[in-house]
Amino acid sequence: MTNTLLQQKFNQILDDNLLNEIFQTGTFKEYKKDDIIIDIDQDLKFIPLLLSGNIKILREDNQGNEMLLYFLEAGDTCTMSLTCCLKTSKSNIRAVAESDSLLILIPVEKIQDWFRNNESWRNFILESYQIRFNEMLETIDTLAFMKMDERVFKYLIDKVKLNASETLVIKHQNIAEDLNTSRVVISRILKQLENEGKIKLNRNKIDVLQF
Repeated sequence: MTNTLLQQKFNQILDDNLLNEIFQTGTFKEYKKDDIIIDIDQDLKFIPLLLSGNIKILREDNQGNEMLLYFLEAGDTCTMSLTCCLKTSKSNIRAVAESDSLLILIPVEKIQDWFRNNESWRNFILESYQIRFNEMLETIDTLAFMKMDERVFKYLIDKVKLNASETLVIKHQNIAEDLNTSRVVISRILKQLENEGKIKLNRNKIDVLQF
């Protein structure tokens, strides 16, 4: 099953020889929803390839407040963790399972060898860097130019696309934590969005009606 998932998610990206080596040298690991996969200040000995599920990548300020940077989907890797591995520095992000997830963890000593010697891996990593960089720019633009109600609605639309479902099982407090604001503010904005006919609120659930 694990090898099948690896092939399904990466066979269009990585060559067969590399996939076989990843299967032989990587460690498959399952995480439950809300499990911390990578924590801030953690020494990283691996980078993750996501086979199933979703992961959110967070930053934390000096007061312990978190800010959502971007989501990872199946077929992605976290290039920020790769940077820390290559620099042998501690993690500056937190990776949390957004849903039950299966990953294969690649040991750091393999990463540089493959980057030098395998074109498919090199292209995959460079493309991943570009995608994450674009997502970071989008996050900065959202913070700089969007009002909070626009940020909340964009967040909900992104979650709909990520989960392939118009019904989101989520608490107001979870949204507040991801967007680094208060639950009271989020509850007020969600009620406003409901009055505008964009969403429908239920207990711990939100139906997104427009996206």
